[in-house]
Amino acid sequence: MWRIEEHRRVDKQLGGAVPQEVLKRYEKWKDIARLSGPQGLRAIKGFHDENLAGEWKGHRSSRLGLQWRVIYRVVGDALLVQVVHVTLHDYRRP
Repeated sequence: MWRIEEHRRVDKQLGGAVPQEVLKRYEKWKDIARLSGPQGLRAIKGFHDENLAGEWKGHRSSRLGLQWRVIYRVVGDALLVQVVHVTLHDYRRP
């Protein structure tokens, strides 16, 4: 079982103008990540889980809707997924 850590700013990002559908999909994303980790997320084509490049090298992105993404990274073999950012498809570093 994987552990999910959310950056402190994620609560603020989710508390704003995030549609209810995206919030539900994020909760489902966390459930899958807890149970199966990144392999489970990659297995579900709707998430379009992928590696990021450039400034975000070492991080991954999963789709929560047409525009919304969750950006996360996997920490070693510690079975830990750290959610860094939930964004309206804006990959600029905060």
